[in-house]
Amino acid sequence: MYKFKTEPYAHQKAAFQDSWAKPYYFLAMEMGTGKSKVAIDSIGALYKRGEIDTVLIVAPKGVFDNWIQQEIPRHLPDDIKRAVVRWQPNWTEKFKTEITAVAVPEKRETKFLAFLVMNVEALSTQKGQSTALRFLQLNPNNMMVVDESTTIKNRKSQRTKAIVSCGRAAKYRRVLTGSPITKSPLDLFSQCDFLAEKALGYDNFFAFQARYAVMQKRPRPGGGHYPHLLGYRRLDELGDKLDKFTCRVLKEDCLDLPEKIYTRRNVPLTEEQRKAYVQMKDLALVQLDNGEMVTTASVLTQIMRLQQITCGFIKPDDDALVQPLKNNRLAQLMEAIEETSGKALIWATYTHDIQKIRETIAEVYGEDSVATYHGPTPQDDRQNIVVEFQKPDSPLRFFVGHPKTGGYGITLTAANTVIYYNNSYDLESRLQSEDRAHRIGQQHSVTYIDLISPDTIDERILEALRSKINLAQTVLGEEFRDWLV
Repeated sequence: MYKFKTEPYAHQKAAFQDSWAKPYYFLAMEMGTGKSKVAIDSIGALYKRGEIDTVLIVAPKGVFDNWIQQEIPRHLPDDIKRAVVRWQPNWTEKFKTEITAVAVPEKRETKFLAFLVMNVEALSTQKGQSTALRFLQLNPNNMMVVDESTTIKNRKSQRTKAIVSCGRAAKYRRVLTGSPITKSPLDLFSQCDFLAEKALGYDNFFAFQARYAVMQKRPRPGGGHYPHLLGYRRLDELGDKLDKFTCRVLKEDCLDLPEKIYTRRNVPLTEEQRKAYVQMKDLALVQLDNGEMVTTASVLTQIMRLQQITCGFIKPDDDALVQPLKNNRLAQLMEAIEETSGKALIWATYTHDIQKIRETIAEVYGEDSVATYHGPTPQDDRQNIVVEFQKPDSPLRFFVGHPKTGGYGITLTAANTVIYYNNSYDLESRLQSEDRAHRIGQQHSVTYIDLISPDTIDERILEALRSKINLAQTVLGEEFRDWLV
């Protein structure tokens, strides 16, 4: 009998019992419902039974470190010895040796469970592909997990082909996603193709498409024809096939979940951001040493400038033009959105970010899908936006606002996902903006997602907010120095 380290909720236990022993399985569980835990418990149970002793986990950049730092330590039983190797893009002989040492049972001095955790982007490179495949081939008693599997919905992409190919070398296979279909039921083909060649009855995409899509040939300018999608058919049949190896869990169905669920997505700084951040940090230390930073206002200004860099821009003063920096934050936001279903609130503290977020969402999901609620939003429009957002059948799915403008006095319970693109250092602003969705009228658990650049001011601000510290009313002094060094 497998002994859980963290007691599962009823829906998690049901998913585990249905999935753990199966060679392939689709955990289509909405964000915040615990799909990572179910996968880890399955890994632990299979290891205890002697079925596997190596695991390859592939996840987006924003979450793959979470597996190493949070998910595996939190959920894998303590009596299971483990070795966790993090993907290193800078290929070295030492890294190659390390992988061999953990993957091959004969090279181990003691029995343990070996993990290789890779970001999905690495599988777009030859080094990443060869590393993943080698890790799996060194030990056939293995499992491969693809987290946020919509990253492989494009059957034509190099990384999808690489991941599907690697999956053929895996004894057990799992895909995890909160939103298995983002645009079309045809998204399912490559995700299921990773699980098994004929998981849905077809090993050829065009045969699958012919069965479940209605296509029409249309003339191409200059001659020839192109296929045009008219709609879909036989979706009940497709659903029946999926049900055999899929667990679909929505937050609204989980009466056992806590009221608030907190998670984070890491957004590593680019090299350009890192250089700018170090320069700004060094300047702050000089100002502290010279006694120039003695008031709360001066410290908060410096915090704001550091945070702007983590968000992807520099704005030296109010009148200066925004200087953009190459960054990954907007891409991570869009990945998080893709993993959610239903409506979402997105809070951002800078006008520049709010505008960029709106433009990007509108480009992907349509102009009617998003509205902004901040200083420039006309008063006459604000109530209309709230009313429209609260309508269940409205196309308005994303509410992008400033926490000081939209975080007070309005009800936004149509959303059960709240994303903080960045955080205000004002505790009251954070608490109030959280409660726009979590209030009377909310019938489901609410998931809060913080986008955080590791080892930056982002983490310090979030820690302070979690500890109920209001930085806006505190002179940090030497504490701020500790944040910087």
